[in-house]
Amino acid sequence: MIRAIHSGNGQGTGLENGRSVRIWLYFICLLIFGMVVVGGATRLTDSGLSITEWKPVHGVIPPLTHMQWLEDFEKYKQIPQYKQMNLGMSLEEFKTIFWWEWAHRLLGRTIGLFFFIPLVWFWVRGRLQPWIKPRLVFALALGGLQGLIGWWMVSSGLAERVDVSQYRLAVHLSIALILFAYLFYLARLLKWTARGEKITGDVNSDAFTRMSWAILLLLFLQLFMGALVAGLNAGLTFNTWPLMDGQVVPSGLLAMSPWWLNFTENVMTVQFQHRVTAYVLTGLIAFQSYRVMRGTGNLDLRKNAHWIAIAGIVQVALGVVTLLGHVPLDRALLHQGFAVVLLALCVDQLVLLRGAKAPSFAALSPQKKEA
Repeated sequence: MIRAIHSGNGQGTGLENGRSVRIWLYFICLLIFGMVVVGGATRLTDSGLSITEWKPVHGVIPPLTHMQWLEDFEKYKQIPQYKQMNLGMSLEEFKTIFWWEWAHRLLGRTIGLFFFIPLVWFWVRGRLQPWIKPRLVFALALGGLQGLIGWWMVSSGLAERVDVSQYRLAVHLSIALILFAYLFYLARLLKWTARGEKITGDVNSDAFTRMSWAILLLLFLQLFMGALVAGLNAGLTFNTWPLMDGQVVPSGLLAMSPWWLNFTENVMTVQFQHRVTAYVLTGLIAFQSYRVMRGTGNLDLRKNAHWIAIAGIVQVALGVVTLLGHVPLDRALLHQGFAVVLLALCVDQLVLLRGAKAPSFAALSPQKKEA
């Protein structure tokens, strides 16, 4: 973790350079947000296996002639998903699922180009502060790894399954969200360093920072479990709320053997743990927001706490209406996309707690209360 960062006086460390780099990173985050939403649509429409080959360069060009379409359709007909789920599908129906997967892959390639080319340009022009260079190289490597993970995920559904592995889907989504959070974190840090300000944590706010980290990690766990729900189509079952299968705690949560498989393969258990974690996460967010609102007069941090609390409630509500509606595409994508918004707010809270203007929280200090 970056404990202290100072902006130098050399080329590329001024306010304008910092702003341009920050805008670039925000734009990449926006593209990743779009990638997550399009990826969700690809999963929900069962489109992810429509392209059965991985062609990182040549795959940019879709089929252009009728014969090319027939060739790709014939390749799709060889996999279990077509034989067991879509037997008799027309060419036009195939085109629909093909375009979703093609758009998803094209967006991934676009993110790579929009990250790599400006990175080289900013680097050569001396517009990157020294501290951020290795971090951007790491982000570039993580993005490349994400592309490999995407094909690793798709390949799991081409031979013996009719869909991709829920484990690989969860890893794929998690890496995308980690990359989003990392780049957003760097962009928010640049807000301070571009002004020549010191970034440091306030020693009196350590407890709040630890809670903020706990919320962020729990949110990542919840997002991972949400991917398991999607991978198992668990949202299409037990479509009632607040009870599940007519009970607060449904029976059959540990029906599979060995018992630990239930948490990743039992449809009931996977959905139940996603529900429970949502309640716990919302409670922790509300508690943290209440403490922050009481403990500081910092307007940026108070606004952040206010919006996180609202976003947490909205996200739970979106999850409920998505479940009750048997996972309609529009609600499901809104639920998945809004999760990224909540993630961004949680990341921003960490930056604000560590920022130069972070408050002391003296009002909540035990020593102050005893005095």
